[in-house]
Amino acid sequence: MRNYENLVIIKPTFTAEEIQSSISAIEETITSNGGTIATTDAMGMRKLAYPINKNERGYFHVIYYSVAPAAISEIERRFRINEDLLRFVTIKYDTNREIAAWNHLVEKAKKKADAPAKEEAPEANEEPAQEEVATTEESSTTQE
Repeated sequence: MRNYENLVIIKPTFTAEEIQSSISAIEETITSNGGTIATTDAMGMRKLAYPINKNERGYFHVIYYSVAPAAISEIERRFRINEDLLRFVTIKYDTNREIAAWNHLVEKAKKKADAPAKEEAPEANEEPAQEEVATTEESSTTQE
């Protein structure tokens, strides 16, 4: 079994329930082909670098899993058929260095999933930091 990472971009027009059902279908595709999902990372709605099928945004979701290499072609075939996905990319972690990086990413994603309440608190504190940067920029321009 090898370690893989899939980044999928789901259509932005879906409701939260439709997005969750689409993610469940993606995870079911992986597990039905003998894969074991280590963790997932919901990155949320993001702006795309360029429009895809007239969509400016997409819901990004990363899945870390282990599966036999022979199953990847079937998983990707099912992803291509799935009309809910705008794009997907499969990344293989093969060498010892890459596997160590994969393990680090899995741990990082697990910590992020375990502490969603801690992430919300810094968002409220972002504004003072931005104001502080603005005053620093103002003082630097007055010195010139």
